[in-house]
Amino acid sequence: MPHSLANQLVVAVSSRALFNFEEENQVFEEADDAAYMALQWDRLQTPAAPGVAYGLVKKLLAFNTPEDPRVEVVVLSRNDPVSGLRVYHSAQHHGLNIERGVFTRGATPYRYLKPLAAHLFLSASASDVEAALQAGFPAAQVWVKAQQASSRYPNELRIAFDGDAVLFSDEAEQIYQADGLEAFVSHERARAQQPLPPGPFKPLLQALQGLRQLQTLQHTARDAGMRLRTALVTARSAPAHERAIRTLRSWQIDIDEAMFLGGLEKGPFLAEFEADFFFDDQTRHCESAAQAGPTGHVRSGIASGVKPTAG
Repeated sequence: MPHSLANQLVVAVSSRALFNFEEENQVFEEADDAAYMALQWDRLQTPAAPGVAYGLVKKLLAFNTPEDPRVEVVVLSRNDPVSGLRVYHSAQHHGLNIERGVFTRGATPYRYLKPLAAHLFLSASASDVEAALQAGFPAAQVWVKAQQASSRYPNELRIAFDGDAVLFSDEAEQIYQADGLEAFVSHERARAQQPLPPGPFKPLLQALQGLRQLQTLQHTARDAGMRLRTALVTARSAPAHERAIRTLRSWQIDIDEAMFLGGLEKGPFLAEFEADFFFDDQTRHCESAAQAGPTGHVRSGIASGVKPTAG
């Protein structure tokens, strides 16, 4: 009987998101893939240093037990298969139980998200992230120079999300961009009772909610050791906050913390929350957040800086 990833949270991650391959990537950009492959082969027995998504992956895998695999992490990379060996060697060195990988040697890898039924794709490639989002998969471009996550909460996975264009659609953001703050507030106040349309990251939040509920149902010693904590970190403020909270409640999704910052810089608040990963659609917020910890740019929505495609 074939294996199945059903009922698991599936995360696809590129090699540059998982490990620090920036020096090797510079060789690729300045020379060619042959020089890159040769360098990776020469360094095959040299474990790569952790990348931006390393801490997130390590904690996600810690939810698994031999009897109960809840999370599957798959390397989905433009690397060639030879360079993929170093990825596996590095994962083994760091104690990451990653068994599955797809290496495409430069070809677009996002098309493999569908057979994986992935809940998240993290990559350093802007074009791959945009393609994944357009195909309907939660995806973010890792901020490769972001700070590493805090080590103060080894038994708690902390994930923070922006609201509009990430958890929710950018419907309200479009009003703000077109007509200003007063029109935005009026629009949201009038629709406070009406749930916002879902954004690209609702499927990931739902999958995390499932992980949380499974923990609640199964009070094992293992579960007591790894917990989940989530936060909404948004530029919204009162009275526009109400629609966001009501939307999450209508989805039957629990958020542990909510920060309605009214345009304040997000980085200092994320530094206090100490997220293992934060997702936002605006580069200015990503730049601020990256000073506090691992950050991913959701390249979707009117404020993301990404031009929409025709059709």
